[in-house]
Amino acid sequence: MAAGIAHADTTLLNVSYDVTRELYKDIDSAFVADYKSKTGETVSVRQSHGASSAQALSVTQGLQADVVTMNQPNDIDLLAERGQLVPASWRSRLPDSSAPYTTTMVFLVHKGNPKNIRDWSDLARPGVQVVIANPKTSGNGRYAYAYLAAWGYKKQQGATDAQARDFEKAIFRNVPVLDAGGRGATTTFTQRGISDVLVTFENEVGLMSAGPGAKDFEAVYPSVNLLAEPPVSIVDKVVDKRSTRKEAQAYLDFLYTPAAQEIIAQHHLRPRDATVLAKHASEFKALRTFTVEQVFGSWQKAQQAHFADGGTFDQIVADRN
Repeated sequence: MAAGIAHADTTLLNVSYDVTRELYKDIDSAFVADYKSKTGETVSVRQSHGASSAQALSVTQGLQADVVTMNQPNDIDLLAERGQLVPASWRSRLPDSSAPYTTTMVFLVHKGNPKNIRDWSDLARPGVQVVIANPKTSGNGRYAYAYLAAWGYKKQQGATDAQARDFEKAIFRNVPVLDAGGRGATTTFTQRGISDVLVTFENEVGLMSAGPGAKDFEAVYPSVNLLAEPPVSIVDKVVDKRSTRKEAQAYLDFLYTPAAQEIIAQHHLRPRDATVLAKHASEFKALRTFTVEQVFGSWQKAQQAHFADGGTFDQIVADRN
């Protein structure tokens, strides 16, 4: 879907991940109006959505994205590594490591929390059933965050890597159905009634809170959590070829404006703007968080150690039963 009128001076393509369709629909409309008022020029924005890693691959294979708005840094690193579509230093080009918003993991439990699930350690307790999507097959890898969050929680307690691995094993032994995707995991828990807790993203819980079954569930925030920082970037080779760098840069800069940050908050994602965040303080609880870089060194290191074929995750899943 395009935001703007049919006869645009410039058209941008935003290649994004699967759950941001409505977010960017609203942002695009606001950007088009803002850009028109400031420059007198008409820009339209087209959107492409799908599994984040698959979307990144499509760009490396020729999809003409002016900007990419991905789920995790690995997906933009891929553009630097394959075809040099962006510089390796892409994170340094925008504030907050080029991530205009954040989110985190929460536990969705049945109303009243009958199993008294409060923290990551409770997911490893005998008799607790956990729904979590497979971080290797959930398309865009979003649920790698849940796995890494649990590992980081254990490491924050002073555990060794071996102890963290055993902790993950205990959690995944409690997973009766390892759903291939995030939507499937949500359906398994909320509609099929399987398990005691769903590990999902805060923004998805926000979306569910408006749904018809919201009264049957409640959110639990663990004591410490992984900060998810979905990043954005211009695709340099494309904007230079299409002469759209000015408009693409304006689009990404707009994401950090109070107007766009308010739209981000309304979609249950945590805005970077402190004033906007404070305005929504009742929804966004203060959190103790850590980053992938702090615990694992980098996203590349985490990917290689845990999610490459034969890596730690494969070993843990093989030992589930």
